Amino acid sequence: MKIKLVKDSNPIMRKRSLPVELPLSKEDKDLLDSMLLYLKKSQDEKYAEKHNIKEGIGLAAIQTGNLKRMFVVYFDTGDEHVEYQLVNPKIIESSIKKAALQNGEGCLSVDDPHPGLVHRCFRIKMEAYDALTNQNVTIDAKGFKAIVLQHEYDHLNGMFYYDHIDKKNPDLKLTNEELI
Repeated sequence: MKIKLVKDSNPIMRKRSLPVELPLSKEDKDLLDSMLLYLKKSQDEKYAEKHNIKEGIGLAAIQTGNLKRMFVVYFDTGDEHVEYQLVNPKIIESSIKKAALQNGEGCLSVDDPHPGLVHRCFRIKMEAYDALTNQNVTIDAKGFKAIVLQHEYDHLNGMFYYDHIDKKNPDLKLTNEELI
């Protein structure tokens, strides 16, 4: 299945994605597999350059034009390899402590720069069905991993990272915020 990314200017990107029926249909599993493969290929420098694609570490189904509550993530932190195909995720806990990436966030669906701190929860707990392992999972994430999961989760609710940036003071660091 070929992945064609939808840009943030497309009105579908502001819609709330719909729950996915389980067990997964072959079509939904194929979409998740294609999305994960896209991320893996985007992280291959030669492939990405040849095909003129940006490197990505997360991708929501809505970014492929599918209004479904599912996303994939694929990255290494050095300490941990993170790879999920999450379906119907829910954030069930979040910390009061905040976190933001020092250099801001980016998105495969966003071409224009949006500098500023994206304030997110430092720690979250997320429940979902993971199509990679074929089981329900509870993910306890903090720091960078929590930021990535929240970024993709936002897409399911029609939001972008730049919606979290303070328009008047984009570089404002919150009192209880850790910069990563």
